[in-house]
Amino acid sequence: MRKLAAALLTSAIALAAIPAQAGEIAVIVKTVNSTFWQNVQKGADAAMKAGAGDNTMTFQGPAAESAIADQVNMVENAVNRQVSGIVLAPSDPDALVPAVKKAWEARIPVIIIDSMLSKDAEQYYQSFLATDNKKAGELAAQALIDKVGTEGKIAVMSYVAGAGSEIGRVGGFTDHIKAHSKLQIVGPYYSQSQMATALNQTTDVLAANSDLKGIFGANEPTAIGMGRALKQSGKAGKVVAIGFDGNQDLQEFVKDGTLAAIAVQGSFQMGELGIQTVLKVMNKEKVEKFVDTGVVIVTKDNIDKPEAKNVLY
Repeated sequence: MRKLAAALLTSAIALAAIPAQAGEIAVIVKTVNSTFWQNVQKGADAAMKAGAGDNTMTFQGPAAESAIADQVNMVENAVNRQVSGIVLAPSDPDALVPAVKKAWEARIPVIIIDSMLSKDAEQYYQSFLATDNKKAGELAAQALIDKVGTEGKIAVMSYVAGAGSEIGRVGGFTDHIKAHSKLQIVGPYYSQSQMATALNQTTDVLAANSDLKGIFGANEPTAIGMGRALKQSGKAGKVVAIGFDGNQDLQEFVKDGTLAAIAVQGSFQMGELGIQTVLKVMNKEKVEKFVDTGVVIVTKDNIDKPEAKNVLY
């Protein structure tokens, strides 16, 4: 506890010296090639227009979520050009820590969104804004249990092994399944957040498991690939499928019955709150260390209601 207190005090002292003048806020996400992250950008843009003063924003991310080294370089480049603040969605909980530490040493505030960094990095960033992924995984698991019952076989289609959001989300899902049912889990399979990979993996899983009762696609590209595989194999509506995130493709899958439900994060809110929070830190205001940006289970029954429309994109 003394070490943590000392680290937090050091962090506070370092940040007290952050210059308040206008400058660049660098928003660095996992990839720019996803409507989820594009919706994060919309939220960030909205916050900049609403109250960023003379500050400017840059928004970037690698071509793919698995291109972790590229993301590390983006953070290091932001530090080297002495940006005023960084909003970061780290693709890996460990690989990004040295770069975030460099930002801290350069007295640049960092706000983490979406995926956690490893525990030993807590002193290097000021706030973590994200879906409670463990809780979201549990909600998705319960939605599946409600549809398929407590016995039989289900599959888990995941994305990037070891990503902070994946650990919480898929961990929460599998733990809840094990604690509240006798369902047998096949997988997880890792798509590397590539839709085509998820499509092929799901096709293979469906072919190898004719008795499969349910399936979970744990992020946007994975769930889209899963949904397409279900349709192509003639299993749509026969195997109960739960997806994650809420772009147009996934909404259509819910409407036509390919997916029984999608767990949708507040992606716009992540971008908006990320900018608002880094501006507060730049202005020496106090911020919460963790903020839950929420999740909504969207089904055919509520897809046109305000609770769903507020998070769909």
